[in-house]
This record gives sequence, C-alpha cells and structure tokens, in this order.
Amino acid sequence: MGAAALGGLATAAEAAGSTVRAVMHSGLRVLDPIITTAHITRNHGYMIYDTLLSMDADYKPQPQMAEYKISDDGLTYTLTLREGLLWHDGTPVTAEDCVASLKRWAQRDTGGQMMMDVTESLTAADARTIVLKLKQPFAPVLDMLAKPSSVVPFMMPKKVAETPSTESITDQTGSGPFKFIKGEFQPGVKVVYEKFDKYVPRKEAPSWTAGGKVVKVDRVEWINMPDAQTALNALGSGEIDYMEAPPVDLLPMAESNRDLRKFTWNPLGSQTMGRMNFLYPPFDNVKIRRAAMLAMNQEDVLAALIGNPDYYKVCASMYGCGVPLETNAGAPPSLTLKGDAKAAQALLKEAGYDGTPVVILQPTDVITTAPQPVVAAQLLRNAGFKVVLQPMDWQTLVTRRASQAPIAEGGWNMFFTNWIGAEVWTPLVNPMLNGRGKKGGFFGWMDDPELDAMRVSFAAAKTRDEQKAIAAKIQARAYDEVAYVPLGTYIIPALYRTSLSGLIRGPAPLFWNVKKAD
Repeated sequence: MGAAALGGLATAAEAAGSTVRAVMHSGLRVLDPIITTAHITRNHGYMIYDTLLSMDADYKPQPQMAEYKISDDGLTYTLTLREGLLWHDGTPVTAEDCVASLKRWAQRDTGGQMMMDVTESLTAADARTIVLKLKQPFAPVLDMLAKPSSVVPFMMPKKVAETPSTESITDQTGSGPFKFIKGEFQPGVKVVYEKFDKYVPRKEAPSWTAGGKVVKVDRVEWINMPDAQTALNALGSGEIDYMEAPPVDLLPMAESNRDLRKFTWNPLGSQTMGRMNFLYPPFDNVKIRRAAMLAMNQEDVLAALIGNPDYYKVCASMYGCGVPLETNAGAPPSLTLKGDAKAAQALLKEAGYDGTPVVILQPTDVITTAPQPVVAAQLLRNAGFKVVLQPMDWQTLVTRRASQAPIAEGGWNMFFTNWIGAEVWTPLVNPMLNGRGKKGGFFGWMDDPELDAMRVSFAAAKTRDEQKAIAAKIQARAYDEVAYVPLGTYIIPALYRTSLSGLIRGPAPLFWNVKKAD
C-alpha cells in the first residue's frame, strides 16, 4: 500500500485526530506471540494482551494484572488478580485462564522451561488466585513472569491457551488496552486496533512495560510500506504518524523536517546474529560451524546493515555490551576484526567439508534483516563454502525457520535475525543458549545438556559476581559449540511527527499513553 492509498481511508473519527497510523518494521501475518519470537508478533501481543507482572525502566518486576506474595521459604508464589479485569468479549479474566496461559508459554520460552523444571504445581486456588509451588527455590521467577520480550508471558482465555504450543492460535481475544479488529486485518498489509473501553489501567505512571496503560487515542493502524522512501515521504506529509525502523541513511532527511523527531524507544539497542541448523550437514559438524564463524566478522555486517558507525558498534558479548554480564569470554578475535578466511579454509579442509551447499534464508522486505545474509554469503564463499541464498519475505521466513525438515524437503542451514538487549542480557532469557534440541530448543535445535546444566547453576547463583563468572563460562562454551554468531549491536531510532506525544521507552514500540494533537 503506497502513501497515495492512505487518503481514502480516513473516517470522521480519524479526521478528529484520534487515529495513529504507523509503519512498523515488518508486515504482520503470524498472530501468535507464543509460537514465534518474531518482533512484529511480539509488538502485536503488547497491543491486545496483558501480563501478570511487568518490567519497569529500572528492569525490576512490578505488579500488572496481579499482585504477588512469596512464602518465607521461597517455594510458594501467590498471585492475586486485580478486580475488574475483562477479556475483550466482556467475560471476566480468571485464574484458570492465567494458569493455562503460563503453562503454554512455558513450553516455548527458554526461561519458562527452566522454571517449570522445578515446579511442583501451578494451580488456580479460586477465581482470582494463582498459586505456583516450587520443588526448590528458583530466584528468577519474578523476572520470568515479567519477561519483557520474546517470549512474553501474555495472558489469554483458557480456551485459547489450551491450543497446543505447536499450533498457532486462531482466536485473538485478549484483555489488553487495545482490541484486534479482525474484519479489517489484511495479512502483511494492514492491522487495525481500537481502544478497549473496559480496560482498567493501573494507577502508577507508565514505566517501560509497567504502570498504567492508558490509551489516549481511539484507534491505531499499522500500515505496511516496504519501500522506506515512500514511508518517509508519507511521514513528512502527515499521512502517517510514526515509522518504527527508518534506514539510517535516510535520517538526515528527517532531521531537516521540523515536524519530525527521532525517538530511541530501545536504549539498550539490538544485537544482530546468525543461527545455524544443528540437525543437518554441513552444520551438524562443529568444526564446520567454527569455520563459518571464523569466516564472518561484525564490521562488514554492521557497515552493510547500518552504515553510519554512530549507530553501531562491534561487540563480542553474547549478552550485549553495556550490561552487567558483558564479557568477551571465548570469542574469536577475528569476529570483531575482519574475519579470518585462511583459518576458516584450513578448518574446512580438516573437517572434510564436501561442498554441501549452505542454504541461507534471505528476507528481502525488512531493512533490519535484509543485508546480513548477503554479506555473510560472500564471506562464507571467500572461505570455501558453497552458498545458496533463498529469497522470501520476513513473515515467510519466520514460518519456514520453524521447520525441522531436511534441506531437500524445504529445510534450511542458516538464518539471520536481531534481538533487543533485554532478550539476550542473561543466559536465562537468551533463546540461542537453550540446549534442549528438538525438545523445546530455539530454531536450529542445539542439543547441549552441559550448557543447560550451566544455566541451571546460573539461576542458583547467590551473588552478582558468581553470576558473572558462570555467565562467562556459559559464553565460552557457547562460542566453542557455535551456538550462534553474534554480529554486533546497533540502535535505529524511530521517527514520529510532533503531533504525537507521550511515547514510552521500552522493549517494544508501545502505543498506550500516546496522544495525538488535533
């Protein structure tokens, strides 16, 4: 949909300034925020769902849908739902709904899996009381329930949450501040949300995902414009109000427009990375995985992805840079320099690489994921790999990467994606450090019980120094096994028109508290 097409969409309500139109980083097709870690689906989740606890700007868990109490022995967590919580169909939110939601979430989330490993029971004591009983203390419980990004423990009605975690939900009933308007949904093109008038926000001021989610507009529309220049022109003319991920090279044009402002909604930045498929050749061979990592480097990828070094930095820490657990443990020096093609060639020869093609999934419609596979493909070829790029749109990719099929049957060898800082900042939340293989591991399905045992030790650590030491050992192990290839960090500010106010920093673009001037 181009900018010119927007003119015919205005209604009387929109003309009054009560509709925010946004161009997000990707079109939305997958609607289940538990079954995928795709950011656009997580963003959708924050519009229509709510969480029991939320994370504030100091990265501390706070009550959201529920207040909580912890027993003296640290084994029982009692959560009491606030009064007046309703689903979008008008029925009350119950503890049974939340128990079913938590169980489904925990099947897909790396930290949730660890929590359930030590859970004795998770039950509804009455209509508003959820009781989590542990077999042994698990200190990160509150952090897991307040997890701010992929996979977020969003609450759903019981009948929806009982959908197997291997299948996508078909019912979009939530209890969050916005309602999903199914009749206006055009997959990959347009999504419409309307204010949920019966939503009761908390009284605290908004802080990251915590506090009061007060909706100050009637309607939010996400309109997909794959061409960034078209989107920027529409923003400049006032046909749209917000652009989540403008190309950095277009920012100077926006800076010259006094009606536009930059907004860094995610100050922790993002980590870009490459993930290999451990199930099939050639990356079922650890030496070949190591050769691929030696062939790649962060500088070339970041230069192509972002361009302007003011917005990116090389960073060997799998937890991101500028965070408490930052470490360079185990990282090959070549990763933050210019790679080492000769060492990669030698290791490929030693590993007996037979020329098996590396099939890389290549998204073509999202500016934050399109350059990486192209650059990586050339770097791998320089090291002696045969590479096949398979172009597709991003939403097709996030569906395709879930397939464990052999390469000849539609499988894959490698894909690239991005994580915000809060998705990788500890070994418990970082999905690529999950070693459960086919039984709950992240796409790529690394099977590494030793790594998982180290993560359990991290969860039991009593002090920050102990956590840092274990986190460093985990990272060294992950680099040795090539759990994934971190390719640096970056920040892309959003753009918005000055008619908007009240934007909130957080782990995702958040649309509550946003006001649009007439």
